[in-house]
Amino acid sequence: MVSPGHRIVAGVSGGADSVCLLFVLLEYAARKDLKLAVVHVNHGIREDAGEDASFVRLLCERLQLPFFLKETDVRALAQREKCSLEEAGRTARYDAFREAARSFGADRIAVAHNGNDRAETMLFHLFRGSGSRGLCGILPRRGEIIRPLLCLERKEIEAYLEKRGIPYRQDSTNREDEYTRNRIRHHILPVAEKEVCTAAVAHMCRAADLLSETEDYLGMQTDRAVKDCVSGIAAGDGKPGEREDGTCAGFTVDMAAFCKLHIAVRRRVLLLLLKRLSPGGKDISAGHVEDILSLFEKEGSPRIDLPFGIRAVKSYGVVRLERETAPPSSAFAPRPIQVPIPEESFGETCRIGLGCGGWAELSVFSAKKGQKIPQNEYTKWLDCDKMKKSLVFRFREKRDYLTLADGRGGIIHKSLQDYMVTEKIPREKRDRILLLAEGHHVIWLVGYRISEYYKVDGNTKRIFQVKLTENRCGGTEEKDGGTCQGTVVGGRGRRQDQGDRAADQQGL
Repeated sequence: MVSPGHRIVAGVSGGADSVCLLFVLLEYAARKDLKLAVVHVNHGIREDAGEDASFVRLLCERLQLPFFLKETDVRALAQREKCSLEEAGRTARYDAFREAARSFGADRIAVAHNGNDRAETMLFHLFRGSGSRGLCGILPRRGEIIRPLLCLERKEIEAYLEKRGIPYRQDSTNREDEYTRNRIRHHILPVAEKEVCTAAVAHMCRAADLLSETEDYLGMQTDRAVKDCVSGIAAGDGKPGEREDGTCAGFTVDMAAFCKLHIAVRRRVLLLLLKRLSPGGKDISAGHVEDILSLFEKEGSPRIDLPFGIRAVKSYGVVRLERETAPPSSAFAPRPIQVPIPEESFGETCRIGLGCGGWAELSVFSAKKGQKIPQNEYTKWLDCDKMKKSLVFRFREKRDYLTLADGRGGIIHKSLQDYMVTEKIPREKRDRILLLAEGHHVIWLVGYRISEYYKVDGNTKRIFQVKLTENRCGGTEEKDGGTCQGTVVGGRGRRQDQGDRAADQQGL
């Protein structure tokens, strides 16, 4: 959990668990050269909450530890966020912990969950219909959060404090049955320990450890499956292009590859995608996963509507998961946006905004013999001298057309509508694909291909480079090596038109 020299912020409420955590960390810090600080959160719920804060402050003064106090109105937060007091309190605590960690320069945040908390969480999740992930309960470590007392039961913690004469505060709300977890704590676990097995909590924690190992393995299998059969998600870190609320515009699941997976992995893939589409990953259940699984068995192009405006549609050998309430999947404004062609400027870039955080970076430079044409799906080289009219980024219009190779060394015109039908682009997606056009001649149907007429060839004198990025999360949606990690436009994700790819590789 920690290494010598680490700086740790400990969340201390003043109760037995957190006071025990602090003294255990103090003993360990003396041996491992750790730097400690304490953060206390006053939720503003209990009248005696100020006394808890004073207790922890005095404790830190005696121990000569840095002390951070955060006061927040949890009831107001719960009302504002339309969530329970429990959930609001948890949000407020972890926000305060992270704020204190930044101030202290901490590597870790230590919290005082114990084995009983883990058992209570397992039962809570089980009763509410959780899968194996929820039955893992609380994990010993998640990112920078560590839980050093998770291997101890509450009775061991209290015995530790009593033996050393260490005082602590009693939280009156822990004795109430207002919260669901308290009812499990007071009325279910005690009966299990008394009537079933005295080591019930220890056995549940051991089972949680085994389930966590299984989850790790299944998680690796799920990540591998996502790379094999899902587009709209990056191959490396599993993060799709996100909106401001952290959700993704949509995913496409290849049916042939998906149906080869074990049913357990299929369910996990769908659950992962649904959680990425829903705000906060909430209110997605096993029933929703089963509904989508049924699509793979149905004939035609059935559709299922799910919470948060999510819909699942079967079409052309794929199942698409999308947020209907989302802006166009291109993530760009629907109004036409004029595209200037900059003067040749030795690598200088003109940047234009395309709405909703999208950008186009434009540059013109001289063609050189042997230049390697980019293979990136969202960076294209075009023959600048073939462009006679002003260019525009927009969505499709009537009379739009592409130029394609005719297979005999020439080119032919093909209506954009016919091309989309041939490429089996779903009807509801066609009006949401961004394109770059000169009049009605489509230069680039983003995510699919560029017109044959504008491709760079041996006669090209000047190259017009167009690069699309999406800067909604504070950076571009491009990663080293030219892999786009966002659903910047409504294209095919990792797939690229085979003719376009072959022509690019040949420098045509």
